[in-house]
Amino acid sequence: MSFHSRPIRRNSSSDNGFTHPLSSEITPRAAYESRRDMLKLMAGGAAGAALAGFASREAWAQAERPNKLAPLPGAKSAVPGAMSMEKLTDYKDASTYNNYYEFGTDKADPAKNAGTLKTRPWTVEVEGLVKKPGKYGIEDLLKLSAQEERIYRLRCVEGWSMVIPWVGYSLAELIKKVEPQGNAKFVEFVTLADPKTMPFVGSRVLDWPYTEGLRMDEAMHPLTLLAFGMYGEVLPNQNGAPVRLVVPWKYGFKSAKSIVKIRFVEKEPSTAWNKAAANEYGFYSNVNPNVDHPRWSQATERRIGDGGGLFAKRRKTEMFNGYEAQVGQLYAGMDLKKNY
Repeated sequence: MSFHSRPIRRNSSSDNGFTHPLSSEITPRAAYESRRDMLKLMAGGAAGAALAGFASREAWAQAERPNKLAPLPGAKSAVPGAMSMEKLTDYKDASTYNNYYEFGTDKADPAKNAGTLKTRPWTVEVEGLVKKPGKYGIEDLLKLSAQEERIYRLRCVEGWSMVIPWVGYSLAELIKKVEPQGNAKFVEFVTLADPKTMPFVGSRVLDWPYTEGLRMDEAMHPLTLLAFGMYGEVLPNQNGAPVRLVVPWKYGFKSAKSIVKIRFVEKEPSTAWNKAAANEYGFYSNVNPNVDHPRWSQATERRIGDGGGLFAKRRKTEMFNGYEAQVGQLYAGMDLKKNY
């Protein structure tokens, strides 16, 4: 599929390319979808048991275990925006169509090559500007807070998307435990870079280890997930086992996989893709249909599993990947063309 450069579009009603309404003026996607579905039931004459069943439906029940790996159940999350009601992407697609360059640059490479990754023992070191630095074994992290299932939309910067049921808890739970100092403004995530188990570490595609970063308020937002599983089971190696980040309103590459270090810093940290191509991958990398990638449009996306492959009907991309009501206030007043 070829991509063509297109000019960055501006919102004619705003000087900074972004007009943010009050959160009270926005109906959360899950709410209006739920109301729409209920109205359909009522219009069709369904009542009684059908409506009761709809009202009591647990969104997390959609995620049937694939019975591939160890179970990791999570309770339905009460975090606003955390439970998309959209159709889930098939586990097979979500676990075999991946970007994880440590195991290869083709979408099928991670599933083929990630079997070499050793996820036990595993330690995540917390360091930098915190009052309680330390090393956490994966077992300690699993027990640090109650596991929740979060059904998030995933939007790749390449223009495709999925809907995935993750299992984990808000990163804020760990952050509160380690007590950041007042001058900690950013959080840096360092991932594993082991050439013995990751055959493409050392390639010239990126500067290894893969690093990512968030502003402190982004890291503390309840939707920012420290994930240990998906589809009711522990993470497959190719999806970032045994612990990864999931930041649903940002392009997928911001969600660092196989984390080994979390560092609290005062200055904006360098990130892997920003170092590789700063003009294409900014530090924020929020999903924004109005700001194109220099080589393709971000206005639409291809939902994996919809059928049709590269020629499938595309759907409109939503601002902040549909999480504007929850996170838009983090960027109020910012020029989102400049801070892409």
